[in-house]
Amino acid sequence: MFAAERRQLILEMVRANGAVSLRELARVVQTSEVTVRRDVRALEAEGLLDRRHGGAVLPGGFTRESGFPQKSHLATAEKTAIADLAANFVEEGEAIVVGAGTTTQELARRLARVPGLTVVTNSLLVAQALAHANRVEVVMTGGTLRGSNYALVGSGAEQSLHGLRVSRAFLSGAGLTAERGLSTSNMLSASVDRALVQAAAEVVVLADHTKLGTDTMFQTVPTDLITRLVTDEPPAHDDRAATELQALADQGVQIAVAGGQGGSAGSVAGGPGGDSVPARQQRRDVPVPGPRRQVPGGGGQLRSASASMLGEQGPGAERARVADLRRR
Repeated sequence: MFAAERRQLILEMVRANGAVSLRELARVVQTSEVTVRRDVRALEAEGLLDRRHGGAVLPGGFTRESGFPQKSHLATAEKTAIADLAANFVEEGEAIVVGAGTTTQELARRLARVPGLTVVTNSLLVAQALAHANRVEVVMTGGTLRGSNYALVGSGAEQSLHGLRVSRAFLSGAGLTAERGLSTSNMLSASVDRALVQAAAEVVVLADHTKLGTDTMFQTVPTDLITRLVTDEPPAHDDRAATELQALADQGVQIAVAGGQGGSAGSVAGGPGGDSVPARQQRRDVPVPGPRRQVPGGGGQLRSASASMLGEQGPGAERARVADLRRR
């Protein structure tokens, strides 16, 4: 394929989806990520798109929200790896909330095997994934159906969450930065996500590397309320994503990384050298520098585990981990 044909196809994909990762672009046009990165840089110089961490988006600063059909085909390997890893942070008999999104839908498919679990959700896709799980109780919020992402939104959804208390909230979004935290492009979705956060003792964000450093219109979870980020390993030479991970870690967010490009599912970053261990055999978090806020009424088990990791590896382990990603 000639460069002009390649760039036209890249432009069409970005216009159709709103945001596309370099990895996905390289797969579709059947070339290397290095070549695609050059093409994206050339298209950006012409003002036809904007580069983002590990991908390309429509021009104009804030990215618009893609519909479910487009989102479901983006970063599928990364979402699978993230969901595999995030499922290990759910215990038998827990009560949790799970927000709307294609990544949380992948997580829900894995939660069907957790006995005694109660899942509160505003997502029809999450509920559908758990509909035949005999040992999982699903509680749906009220609200108005938002067809683009199959989620219940509005005052009915928010009111149904009042007075609710669960151990953890699992949320996704359109963008994540250390400065603003998690954000989305729709005001109604953001409002319900904030209500989900208020119901939980801990907040776990599921976001693949293409969302790191992307900022969208409506903030859902400020950084200081994010307990843990579950993400995939950024591609080589993605310095901006590595920098964003470091900034999030500096603010006290625990970072769990699904190892390997393409997401070798079910592993987390083990230490300064980047070694990984199977998550289902040994669940470990990357320790982060500085103290973490305490949330009354929940989350003691995971925080105590993180504290023990700090004692074993030292507060500089996360800095070394992210620095290693940047060197690669």
